[in-house]
Amino acid sequence: MVESASGEPDDGAAEVLDRPLPDGVRRRVVQIVSDGFGGLTVSELPAQLRQYARFTPTRRTKFAGNAMAAALEGDLLFRQRIGERLREAQPELTGALDAGSPPPAADPLDVAAAAYVLRPTGWVKLVTAAGEEAQRADAERVDDETRAELERLREELAAARGQTKAETERLRTELESAKKEAESMHRKLRGALSDVKRGEAALRKAAAEADAVRAEGQAQVSAAESETRRLKARLGETEAALEASRRAAREGRSVEDMRVRLLLDTVLEATQGLRRELALPPVSVRPAETVDAVEPGRMTPKDIAARALSENDPAILDQLLALPQAHLVVDGYNVTKTGYPTMPLEKQRLRLLGSLSQLAAQTGAEVTCVFDGAELAAPVLLAPPRGVRVLFSKPGVTADELIRQLVRAEPPGRPVVVVSTDREVADGIAKAGARPVASVVLLKRLSRG
Repeated sequence: MVESASGEPDDGAAEVLDRPLPDGVRRRVVQIVSDGFGGLTVSELPAQLRQYARFTPTRRTKFAGNAMAAALEGDLLFRQRIGERLREAQPELTGALDAGSPPPAADPLDVAAAAYVLRPTGWVKLVTAAGEEAQRADAERVDDETRAELERLREELAAARGQTKAETERLRTELESAKKEAESMHRKLRGALSDVKRGEAALRKAAAEADAVRAEGQAQVSAAESETRRLKARLGETEAALEASRRAAREGRSVEDMRVRLLLDTVLEATQGLRRELALPPVSVRPAETVDAVEPGRMTPKDIAARALSENDPAILDQLLALPQAHLVVDGYNVTKTGYPTMPLEKQRLRLLGSLSQLAAQTGAEVTCVFDGAELAAPVLLAPPRGVRVLFSKPGVTADELIRQLVRAEPPGRPVVVVSTDREVADGIAKAGARPVASVVLLKRLSRG
């Protein structure tokens, strides 16, 4: 601490700040007081500050800033204690202030705040200079922001002008187009009015002709009605004569018809009773099937492999699914993790099932897609797409075993195609009579659409 010539501490009493403390300096002073606050006991604090003793530095700065600034200004002992805490925290800066030569590289606000607390000789000039420097910096910052805002507004004005010009040109073009279209509509309207007038004249002429035709038609109708009445009279006479002849013929045949009908009913009832007594089955063999001959061989999934196609050619899958009653069984995760392994499992399933639905619609084959459900915590909520059967294996049962069960459930001779890259699955289903196909073949076929 700087001392006066009499040996007493020089607290800067001879110097008085004749203006309010600049905001930047005041904030730094409050921060210095808040930092040194924690190093003092409650008894060392002024009475008005003891209620803030348990506050954190941040809350103390926020809620007790005015009280700390007032205590620092009015309580000399409290200011000296804060000054001691400041000397311990920033010995270089406080030493330089005591020596009368503040560091040139130091922040002017920090220098002014420390000088305000320590009150060395010339502290008023340091505080005043720091305030002026802060005001100048604020003015420069505001000036820069104003310039930037002005430049931005100029750019927006230029853009708005350009947009307004373009919009004006567009509206002018639309107006010209609307004028031309209106002129065209006026011409069409005049032509339509002319057509209407011609149509009205033609309608009047047609009405006159229709009246003449109607009068002539009425005359013809009257004549036709007279002829119809005459013909009806003759027809009645003819029908009476025909009915008399029919009555005579029925009376002669009625006894014979009754005898024939009675005999026919008796034969039919006897035939039905005989069929029930003998319990004869429906006829299942046709005469042509009793003739001894050589029938053509039926194509099986194994015959497809003999064709000149590569194992990775998707055309081989089309040939297999073209077989009658073909059943396609797909190892779901084996296919999705081969084609798109980085996607989440839910999206893998949805993508594969959507493609299989299209394939089922194109080929008409029965399609079953199997997923491994052994590790599922709960059932998967999924609406199977049209034409695709979706199965999850039970706990303790793998998808491979479920595929083998599906193959074993099929009758011998039915074309069953299993899509899986798992070698063990392929070998097992091949022994059961199914045709294994690699997952990459199905992916190529699905990518083809």
